[in-house]
Order: sequence, then structure tokens, then C-alpha cells
Amino acid sequence: MLAAMLEPFQLPFVQRGLLEILILAVPAGLLGTWIVLRGLAFFSHAVGTAAFPGLVIADGLGFAAPLGAFGAAIVFTAGNAALGRGRDRGRDSIVALVLVACLASGVILASDVFGSGANVETLLFGSLLLVDGGDIALAAVAAAATLLATVLVGQRWLAQGFDPTAAAGNPWRERAYDATLLVLIALATTAALTVVGALLVAALFVVPAATARLLTGRMLSWQLASVALVAIEGAAGLWLSVETNAPPGATIAVVAGSVFAVAALGKALAARLPRGPVLAGAGLVALALLGAGCGSSSDSSDAAGKLDVVATTTQIGDWVREVGGGAVDVHQILQPNTDPHEYEPRPQDVEATVGAKVVFLNGDNLDEWMGDVVSESGSDAEVVDLGTVVPERLPGEPTGEEASKYDPHWWHDPRNAEAAVREIEQRLAAADPSKKAEFEKNAGAYLGELKALDAGIAKCMDTVPTSERKLVTDHDAFGYFAERYGIAVVGAVIPSQATQAQTSGKELSELADTIKTENVKAIFPESSLSAKTAEAIARQTGVAADYTLYGDTLGPADSEAATYLDMEAANANAMVSGFTDGSDKCQVNP
Repeated sequence: MLAAMLEPFQLPFVQRGLLEILILAVPAGLLGTWIVLRGLAFFSHAVGTAAFPGLVIADGLGFAAPLGAFGAAIVFTAGNAALGRGRDRGRDSIVALVLVACLASGVILASDVFGSGANVETLLFGSLLLVDGGDIALAAVAAAATLLATVLVGQRWLAQGFDPTAAAGNPWRERAYDATLLVLIALATTAALTVVGALLVAALFVVPAATARLLTGRMLSWQLASVALVAIEGAAGLWLSVETNAPPGATIAVVAGSVFAVAALGKALAARLPRGPVLAGAGLVALALLGAGCGSSSDSSDAAGKLDVVATTTQIGDWVREVGGGAVDVHQILQPNTDPHEYEPRPQDVEATVGAKVVFLNGDNLDEWMGDVVSESGSDAEVVDLGTVVPERLPGEPTGEEASKYDPHWWHDPRNAEAAVREIEQRLAAADPSKKAEFEKNAGAYLGELKALDAGIAKCMDTVPTSERKLVTDHDAFGYFAERYGIAVVGAVIPSQATQAQTSGKELSELADTIKTENVKAIFPESSLSAKTAEAIARQTGVAADYTLYGDTLGPADSEAATYLDMEAANANAMVSGFTDGSDKCQVNP
């Protein structure tokens, strides 16, 4: 049982994540005691979130993200110190005011200056599975600085925490002590963004210290217990995330919150019940959780003898299964209706990559996160960028986080799908020559279906007058489809090839005017995005918004777009219906 429990820690990416957690336990645990003692919980949470504009600037100008985040955190800290000088009350209001200013500036920079989402998902939720040497070094710097400051000025922080009036001496010296504490919190929370992100930073800096406070009243034991709890809860959360394939940051937060709840409940019960039953009950709960965790690992024996392949997107996964048949075992990273632009890799994605022989990418920055997964997993798999082999290319975004030479949505032209399938067949055959004949047979049959799909969609579109083929979608994902079948792209709710981009009220107003001017009959929401904005514009302009398109991913297994062939046929049917006010349909039988 113990060997099974420790198995996830044999993986290199888990070992790096564990090292990061253990180092961060020092500043998070020590600073957490001061945060709880001095009532700085809201500040510690806000300072991480306020790093947003720094990340935007770092991404836009091309320098290290932690440097930008720390710079923004220092500006936030200085702003709070300046506005709060001389105030004993209302400090939370000042923190909220400065936080709103930072977030607003970050949104403006992201949408109007750099046109970039600037790693919003990493900022908000962390990415512990992709920790690198720079992240570990930053955590070590934060730990060393916190230890040194605790030794030198910890007594002054303690005195101010218990009795600020009695501790008052030289006002400039006291301000320097306070500034040191706030800067250290800014540095440590910046380092923690990798682990839990801004939204969950309290899971490291507040919850463990608050839990330890329930168990001890002495400062030294409180600090040691807080450091130990951060380390234990972080390691347990990392292990549990691997076992359950959940995001590590959120899992660590859940573990920390659960431990606090158990500790609070245990303290309350201990005051009323004999100690023995309480301890026995806690032991039973621990054993139940341990058994559940040990039983959660999946059995991959049914994949024995098959070629292990990783595919990033749903459509690539579908192609690989069609070509590989029963000879391949495909780990498809993106699931139906998952936005590839904002995806955070999960533990099973990294595990699958470790043992894969071939990794198929879409390319053109759509699945750029996969490069980190491959490098951090230590995999020696052959990485195949299918975007480099397709014949039909359209210009990509010139600037921003998703900037690329070509539009990444190339699969919406069946001719590109044909080229990708041929490349998949060749790479699978090279990886497993004994199955070459099977791969060739499967690919040949599927290529015939792709050609029939292409011809069927073209025939459907020919029934609609060219002047009525006017397309408005959620974002610019259908350029290839429109180019192939003579459709005019009038506009998009998000005027970008990436879904992280922001849209302004002015742009939406201009889109509404264009819809009326061009006599557009329908707006087409996408399955993987919220349809609320598209529906609001449809109500404003009096057009339909009842026809859903599948842009970045296939639909679920029970949907009309469960396969690539079904997806493109469903898209064609939705467009023909929308272009004709529902009077016509497109029945494609590839």
C-alpha cells in the first residue's frame, strides 16, 4: 500500500512540484503567522491578484513573468502604504480600492495595448505541474529572505501584532518594519502564483496558519506548525491531484480547507467529548480517505502491446483513432467543449506524455502549452506539429499572446484534414512498422470519407446564394471553412482567433450596426463558449441565435458532432439553416 501511495512521486514533474512546495512552506508558514496575527489576510490575497497587470506587461514586452508580477505587487503594496498612512481603520477599503485600480489597468493593458490574455489562467489557478528551475529559485529566494527577516525583526512584528500602541517607538523605524513585512508578503505570494495562483493564494498563506492557531498558543510552535502544515497539505494535495487528475492548485486548497474544518470541529468536540472517541473517529476518517486514494489509480493493462500516442485536440484524437484503429492507445488531452486557448494541463496529461511514443500537436500556438508538458515530463516522444504539413494556410494574429504566422483553425478545411491524416499514417507506421499495412488501410478508407465530406458540404453551400452566405460567430475560428466554401465572414463577438481576447462595448455596437447593414440573418454561437453575448446581440438586432457551431472542439459522444466528420457536417447544416432563416438544411453523408 505504501509503495502504491508513493508511486506518483517517482515522476519527475511531481518531484519538482514537491520541491517547490517544500521550499515555499518556509515563507508561507512563517509569513502566514504574521498575516493572521496582523489581520493581513485580505491584503495577502489581494497582492497576488494585483500582479495581473505585471504579467500583462511582462508578456507584452517579452521579459520574465515573475519579474513583472513582483513589480506590480510592489506597486500595489506601495499604493496601500501611501493611502493608508495615518489610518487605523478602513484599511480593507483602501486595499480594495488599490486592487480595483490594478485589475482595471491590467484589463485595459491586456485588451487595448497588448491584445493579450497574458497567462490569465496561470495567474488565477497556478500550474504546479510545469514548475521549472526559475520557479524553484524564486521560491528559495523568498524562503531565505523570510528566514532572515524573521530572525532580525520578528520580535518587532510580534510586538506590533499584540500591542501596536505599546510597540510604537521611532515612527520611521516602525514603518520600515511594516514595509519589510509587506514586501516579503509580495515576494512570497509572487512565488506562490506557480503553485496555487492568485485566487487560491490563501490556501498557503492563511489557512494553514489559521489551522495551527487552533492547536497552539505559543508563537514558536505556531510558526513551526504552520510551516509543517503547508508542507504536508501541499504534498498531500499534489499527490491527490495526480490520483484524481484534478488541478493541483485547487486540490491543495481543498485539502487545506478540509484540514482546517476537521481541526475546528475536533477542537469543538474535544471540549465536550472524551478524548479517546474523538481520536478514534479521526483515525477512521483518515483510514477511509487513505483507502479511497489508494484505490483511485487506473489500470492500464488493457493497453498492453499498443502504441502509446498523445493527441492534444479532439479532432486530432479522432483522426489518430481512425488511422490507428486497435493498434494504438490514444490519450486525448482536450475533451469535448473544452476551450484549447485556456486549457491547464492535468496530471494524467503529463503522465501519458512520459510514456508516449508519438505526440501530435495542432500547432500555430493553439496548443502551445503542450511544449511545456513535453519538456517538463522528460519524454523522448516524437513530437509532430501537424500544422506544418497542411497545404492551405490563412494569416494568423499579428500580435498578442496567441500571435502566430498562420490561423490555427486549419482543420475546418477538409483538404488540410486529409494532409494531417496522411502525416499521422506515416508517423504511426514509422513508430510501429509491424502495423504499417493496417495504418495504410485505415487511412485510405478515412481519406475517402473526407473527400465525400468536402464534396457534400460544397454541394450544400451551392444551394444558398452567395449574397446570403454571411457569417457572424463567437470568435474568428471559421476562416478556413469560409474560404473553402465561399462564405463571407462579416464579424465576430470576439474579434480574434483566440478566446482570451477582450471585446469592448464600442466593438459590440459596431458589430450590431454591421449585422443590420449587411442584412445578416443569424449569429452562430459556439459550443465551447458562453452564448450569452451572442444572444444579447441577436436580441438587439432582431436576428436568430439558434444555430450552434463547433469551432475549437468536437461535441460529446452523444452529440451531433462526436467525430470530425459529424462536426463539419453539423456546422454545414447549421450555417445553411441560419443563412436561409431555417427554410433549408444540409444533409451531408460522407
